[in-house]
Amino acid sequence: MAKAAGKGVNLKDKLDGNELDLSLCGLNEVPVKELAAFPKATVLDLSCNKLTALPSDFCSLTHLVKLDLSKNQLQQLPNEFGRLVNLQHLDLLNNRLVNLPVSFCHLRNLKWLDLKDNPLDPILAKVAGDCLDEKQCKQCAAGVLQYLKIMQSDKDRERQRQLQAERELKKKLEAEQRTREAQERELRRREKAQEKERRRREYDALRTAQQVLEKKTEKRNQKNHKSSRPVQKSQQVHHGHSWLGILVRLVLCLLLCVLTSVVVCRVTALQHQPLCEGLNALCEHVLTMVQSHKIVQRVLQQTLQH
Repeated sequence: MAKAAGKGVNLKDKLDGNELDLSLCGLNEVPVKELAAFPKATVLDLSCNKLTALPSDFCSLTHLVKLDLSKNQLQQLPNEFGRLVNLQHLDLLNNRLVNLPVSFCHLRNLKWLDLKDNPLDPILAKVAGDCLDEKQCKQCAAGVLQYLKIMQSDKDRERQRQLQAERELKKKLEAEQRTREAQERELRRREKAQEKERRRREYDALRTAQQVLEKKTEKRNQKNHKSSRPVQKSQQVHHGHSWLGILVRLVLCLLLCVLTSVVVCRVTALQHQPLCEGLNALCEHVLTMVQSHKIVQRVLQQTLQH
């Protein structure tokens, strides 16, 4: 059986038709779960209790049409109070409210509102008026709803401006990020190009050094080849002189033999022999020719001197 929190009050005993009277029960909190069990109780009186706040799930009691919260100690209403869209009559007399939640503007069916004896914000207090009679309470409901709708519009516009600013900031940051990425790519491209150019210079320098070394080697080989030629020539001359010396020796030997034969044929008794006579005649002929050819004689003398 449903009971009021902290008092052991039977809610059924407080229910009269569609009205549920929980006033003067000394409540410190609202028994939301128990109240939700009576969806037909569209009129709820919670006046003259010790309520300082309403729980957020109080806004789930969307079946409420009339609500009396007067003479409590409420300092604020839940942010989702605007969910009570069927609410037509609301009494907030003598609480500690300074402002109302912006969602309050969603109470489209609200026709009556009493905000007397609350430390309201000056602007809100001016909009609410005095609420001294039925007419002023109706005007209070209309004026507060209109005021909060304007505040909601301003809040929405501010939120839109914030969202727009956030989008622009995001675009700016993305553009800056793209710029940084492009700069980094360009930097990497330049570094690669510089590295490639450095390797190319090293390659060219190495190739040049190899070419210089090859040229030096070629010149050295040519020089060595040229220096080897006189040796070959000298060897050829030496070989020529060797052969010439051998030939001269042979000629000298032959001449010596001939001279010996001539001497033998002239001095000895063999001079009357036929062979010696022929040899003596040849010798006389040769001497005659030699005397007539002084040039040949000089050559022979030089040859003999060598």
